[in-house]
Amino acid sequence: MSNTSRKRKRGAEHPYLTGNFAPVTTTHTPTPCAYTGNIPPELLGGEYVRNGGNPVSNADLGRDAHWFDGDGMLAGVLFQRSTMRQNDAVPHFVNQYILTDLYISSSENDSSLRTPILPSIATLVNPVLSIFYILLRIVRSVFLVLLSHLAGSQQAIKRISVANTSILFHDGRALATCESGPPIRVQLPGLETVGWYDGKTAEGEVMDVAQHDSKEEVFGGSGLFSFMKEWTTGHPKVDPKTGEMVLFHCTFAKPFIHYSVIPRAQGPETTRTGSRLLNAPVPGCSGGKMMHDFGVSLKHTVIMDLPLSLTPFNLLKNQPVVSYDEDKSSRFGVFPRQDPSKVRWYETKGCCIFHTANTWDEVDDAGRPIAVKMLACRLTSASLVYSAGNLTPPKKRKDSDIQRPMSFFAKYDEDNECIDVERTPSDEKTALLWNEHNSVLDMQSASLPPISEDDDEQCRVYYYRFDLASSAPLISHQYALAAIPFEFPTVNPAKEMSFARYIYGCSTSNETFGAALGKATKIDVLLKIDAQSLLAQGEHEPPASVTGCVDRRSMSQILASQDANDPIRAFKMPKQWFAQEARFVSRDHPISEDDGYLLFYAFDEGQLDEYGECSTDAVSELWVLDARNMMDVVVRVKLPQRVPYGLHGNWFSEGQIQGQRAVEAVRKMPNLDSKRTTWGTVKGGIIRALG
Repeated sequence: MSNTSRKRKRGAEHPYLTGNFAPVTTTHTPTPCAYTGNIPPELLGGEYVRNGGNPVSNADLGRDAHWFDGDGMLAGVLFQRSTMRQNDAVPHFVNQYILTDLYISSSENDSSLRTPILPSIATLVNPVLSIFYILLRIVRSVFLVLLSHLAGSQQAIKRISVANTSILFHDGRALATCESGPPIRVQLPGLETVGWYDGKTAEGEVMDVAQHDSKEEVFGGSGLFSFMKEWTTGHPKVDPKTGEMVLFHCTFAKPFIHYSVIPRAQGPETTRTGSRLLNAPVPGCSGGKMMHDFGVSLKHTVIMDLPLSLTPFNLLKNQPVVSYDEDKSSRFGVFPRQDPSKVRWYETKGCCIFHTANTWDEVDDAGRPIAVKMLACRLTSASLVYSAGNLTPPKKRKDSDIQRPMSFFAKYDEDNECIDVERTPSDEKTALLWNEHNSVLDMQSASLPPISEDDDEQCRVYYYRFDLASSAPLISHQYALAAIPFEFPTVNPAKEMSFARYIYGCSTSNETFGAALGKATKIDVLLKIDAQSLLAQGEHEPPASVTGCVDRRSMSQILASQDANDPIRAFKMPKQWFAQEARFVSRDHPISEDDGYLLFYAFDEGQLDEYGECSTDAVSELWVLDARNMMDVVVRVKLPQRVPYGLHGNWFSEGQIQGQRAVEAVRKMPNLDSKRTTWGTVKGGIIRALG
C-alpha cells in the first residue's frame, strides 16, 4: 500500500505522531553540515544535544500513544574546530538512539516492534478505559520483562527507563534522564551509550582502585523496593558553583520521595563543597506523584506535591494510574539542601507545574535566608497530560458539556484585562494561524467574538515567595509575571540557583484555545522576560494573589512593541517555521547577563505534503539567536535530516567534552541476523500472542 493510500485509509492521525512530531528512523555518525552566518567563537569545539522520544514501536499505528512515550533519541550538532581555518568550525550533525534495555529488547524481535513493551502513558491516563484493560497491559509488561531474563534472550530488561527526557553534564559524565529509571551515561560527541549511572559510577566506565573498594551507597539502596528508589527525576540540577548534582526519586510507597545530593569528585578542590547524600526520605508527601521537576537554590530545595498523582493504587479507587484531582491543593516542600528532614510544607490552590525556571534565596543583612523564591511554569489543569495522548481531558464541573482536546499552550486570562479573539486560518498545515498578510491579527480592530470557554486554562510563568521567617508556612507572593503562554524555560547557566534577571522560554502567537483545539500546538515565538523589572513592578502594584498578573498584555501587543527596553522581548519565527526549546550559551567575556546566544532546532512546515506528513527528504536546521536583542539569527546550520519536535537539550562545552571520564566499553546492538535461535522464534510467537 502506498503512503498516500495508507494516509487516506488511516483517517485521523495521532497529532503527536504526524508531521514533524513523527519519529525518524535514520541515525548519523558525525556528518559535516553546511551553514550560513558566522559561528561565534564561544561555540568552537562544543556540542548542542537535544533529547526526545522517538518510538521504535507502534510509531505508525498510534494506538495508545503519548508524546511522553518513545525511545530516547539524542540529536546533536558538534561545532568541530576547522583544520583549514583558525578560529573557525565545521558543524557536524549526529543522532543516535539511547541503547536502553527496552530499546535493545524491543529490537530483538520484529513482533515486539508492533506494540511497545511498556503501556503508554495514554493508557495509564485514559479515564474511559476499564480497570481490567489497564491491569492486562500492566501484567503484559511485567511478563515481557520477566521473559527477557530467561536464557536465550539477548537483552535482559533490568531497568524500564526509555531515557527520553533530558540530558545534563555532571562530574565528567553526560547523563540522559527519564523518571522511570536512573540516569544513563552517553559519550560525547558521538552520543554512544555507555551505561546506567547508579550515583557512584556508570556501567562501561574505567574504575580506579578507590572506586572498586568504595562502600558508598548507590541509588535505590537495598530492600524490596530498591528498584523503585532508582527512579530519578527527569531534571536533576547541577550547582554551577560547587558542581553538586541534586536530584530526587519518586516511588509508589511511603515516604514516596527520596532525595540525593552527589558532590563533584573531579575539578578544583577549592570549588567543592557539601557532602554526599543518597536516598534520604522527604517526609510529608501525600502520595505517589507525577513529579517532573523541582526547584533548587544555593541553600534550599523545593519539592512539589501537586494534585497530579501517578500510582497503580489509583485503580483501587476506580481512577486512572495517572490522575488529576481538581479538588486537592498544591503543596510545596521547602528544606535546607542537605537536610530534607526539616521540610516545611506550603499549601495553595491546585495546579500543575512541569518545569521550574529559577529558584533563589532571599537573605537579610546578616546573610541569613528569610525566604525562598521561585519562578515556575504554572498550568491550572492537567490538560497537557491528556492532549499529548490525543485524549479529551476530563470534564471540569464548571465546564460546558462540550469537551475537546486542548493544546499545550493557550491564551487565557482571569483578570479580564485581555480580550481573546478567534483567528481565521489561511494555512491548514499548521496549528498556528495567520491572517492574509502573514501577520498576527490586530486585536483592537478585529470584530470577531471573544473566546471565553477556556479562560481558566493557563500556562504562565509564576512567581512564588516561600516565607521562612513566619511561624506557620506562608506563601507571601504568588502571581503571574505575564499573561502570555510560557513554557520550556532556560536561564544563563551561571545564574542557576541564584537570581537570574532574564528568563527565556517558548510560546505561541496562537492566542486562543479555540484556534488549536484537537491539534498539537507548536512553538513559533521565543520569549525573553526581564524578571527583575516585572518583579519590581509587582512589588509596586501587587497583583491579586494566585489569579493576578503583572504584565497583562496579549501576544499581539508584545509582538507589536518597538520598545528596546520592553520587559518582554519576543522573537517571532517566519511563517510556517517552528522552533523547539532553546538553550542559552554565554559569550566568553560577557558584558551583561544576557550577553550570549540561544540555540534551538527549527523546522519549515512548508515541507509537509497535502496530508500534513513529512517527506523522506525533509530537513531541520539549528539556529543561533542573539539573546541580547532577540532579533538576529547569527548562524543557521542545515542538517542532513529533520529533528522531530522533542523535549529538552543542553550545551556541552569543549572543556566538558575533553574532560569526560574514561570509558572501557560502550553499549552495542546485538547482531540479530547471526543470533536467530529456536528460543527467539518461540519468544516471538509469545509476543505476537500477547498483542
